Amino acid sequence: MDDIVFYTVEITQSIIDGVLFGSTYSLIGIGFTLIFGAMHKLNMTYAAASLAGAYIGLVFFTLFDAPAMLVFLAAIVGSAGIGLIVYYICFRYIPVENHLAALMASVGALFFIDEIVIHATNASPLTFPALFDDVMLELGPFGIRGDLLFVFAVSLISMAALWYLLYRTRLGLATRAVSQQGIAAQLCGIDVHRTNGATFVVAGMLGGVAGSMIGASVGILSPLLTLPITIKGLIVTVIGGLGSIPGAIVAGFLVGALENIFLFVRGVNERDMYIMLLLFVFLVFRPHGIFSRRAERD
Repeated sequence: MDDIVFYTVEITQSIIDGVLFGSTYSLIGIGFTLIFGAMHKLNMTYAAASLAGAYIGLVFFTLFDAPAMLVFLAAIVGSAGIGLIVYYICFRYIPVENHLAALMASVGALFFIDEIVIHATNASPLTFPALFDDVMLELGPFGIRGDLLFVFAVSLISMAALWYLLYRTRLGLATRAVSQQGIAAQLCGIDVHRTNGATFVVAGMLGGVAGSMIGASVGILSPLLTLPITIKGLIVTVIGGLGSIPGAIVAGFLVGALENIFLFVRGVNERDMYIMLLLFVFLVFRPHGIFSRRAERD
C-alpha cells in the first residue's frame, strides 16, 4: 500500500511539473503553427531562433548585469528580429509554390544559427537568470516550484495576448485572411508580404518568450537544447494538428506531462524515445491531430 501511495504521489508530481514546463512547448508549437497557418510552410529555424533570442538576452545579463526582466525583454526583441531576418532570407524571395526550397533554406538557417551560437559560446552551457527559483509552494504532499509557476504564468499571458492580437486587431484579421485565401486577401488590399513579415515578428516574439522561459526553468542555455526543442516543437505541432493553435496548446501540455512521467518511470535515457513513439501513435490513429479537421477539396 505504501508503494502505491508513493508512486501515485510521484507520478502526480511529475504531471504537475510536466504541465507547467509543457507551457513552453505550447509556445514553440504555436510559433510553428502561426507560420504554417500563414504560409503553409514549415519554418525549421523557429526553435533555434527562439533560443538564439535567449542568448541575446543573456548578453545583457553577462555584460551589464541586467535584471532578469530586462534579459527576458531583450530575448523577445532579439528573437523577433531574427524571425524577420529569417523570413526575408528563407521565404520572402523564394517562389510560393516551391515548398521544398523554402524548407531546405530554413534547415540551412537552423544549422547556421546553431553554429553561430556554438562558436560564440565555445559550445559551453551558460547560466541563465530565473525568477522565484528559491520559492517552493507546498500543497499537501506536492511541491510546486516557483520558477516553473512563473514560467507557466508568463506562457499563459503570452497565449492570451496572441489570442487578442489574432481576433481583436487589424493585423490579426489580415493574418487570418492571408492564411485562408491569399489571393482574395490581395484583392482586398492586404499586403501579403508585409503581413507575413509581421507574422514572423509576432511568432519570433512568442519564441523569445519560450526560449527565455526554457532557460529560466532549466537554469542554463546550451547549444545542445536546439535539436531537442526543435523536434518537440514539431511533435507538438503535428499532435495538435497543423494550423491549430488550440491543438498546439493542448499538445504542449500533453507532451510536457508525458515526458515527465516517462522520465520518472523509465529514466532520462529512454524519455525522448517514448515521446517519439507518441508521435507515431498519433500519425497512425489520428494523423490530422487533436483538433485539426481533415482537409477536403470543394
